[in-house]
Amino acid sequence: MSAPRRADVCAVAIAEAFRGDGERLCNPIGNLPLIGGRLAAATFEPLLALTDGFYTLIDDVPPVGLDDEERLAQRVVGSWNPYREMFSLLWHGRRHVMMGATQVDRYGNQNIAAIGDWNHPRSQLLGFRGAPGNTINHTTSYWVPNHSPKVVVAAVDVVCGVGYDRAAELGPASSRFHEIRRVVTNLCVFDFSGRDSHGVPVLTLRSTHPGVSVADVVSASGCEVAVLGDIPTTRGPDDGESDQLERLDPAGSRFAEVPDP
Repeated sequence: MSAPRRADVCAVAIAEAFRGDGERLCNPIGNLPLIGGRLAAATFEPLLALTDGFYTLIDDVPPVGLDDEERLAQRVVGSWNPYREMFSLLWHGRRHVMMGATQVDRYGNQNIAAIGDWNHPRSQLLGFRGAPGNTINHTTSYWVPNHSPKVVVAAVDVVCGVGYDRAAELGPASSRFHEIRRVVTNLCVFDFSGRDSHGVPVLTLRSTHPGVSVADVVSASGCEVAVLGDIPTTRGPDDGESDQLERLDPAGSRFAEVPDP
């Protein structure tokens, strides 16, 4: 049996981040997160709510890559979900978003705003894009397509998404729904099951993708990574998931984002 392709391993790892969410809004942002989130909804998490990106929740799991006209024509509307109603989900822990991260640090703080000094940044990025509210009000995970010491860092240049150290400083009211569940990269999967000397959750290696060693991950990370015991290999898709991946991404856009090593 041939080894699974790296992009498919990443898609499955992203899907696994949503396992157990049940009736939550699955809100992945970006190409591979969207594929992985829909893979979860199409297989082991059928109760996940999906949005069409406009103003409804949908009852089907359509493929990615559709233009707006195709997306509207093919959707099966489940319920009306205007923008003002979205906040009742966002503010009560009923959403799991997977965002990108230009930088992510040991405690799960995320940066998508700027690189370098805040007053004179070397690079201006997307901006905060709702990341502070996301991380305080509901579960958040991150997708990193190019794992390197410049991305997985000791401290982010700008805090957009709130990590475990800052959530602890804010107190119980702000950490009620705070959960950074996973960081999935093109090399591995992290969670936050490890703790620092003060008991604060830290970036912890959960699995390495096929062909990637623990040493590879450590050398590609610019911060300390907790390694607890033997580290398993991230699983690839089973036959049913492979079929769904071909249906969800018929153009194979995931392979352009994460090429095979």
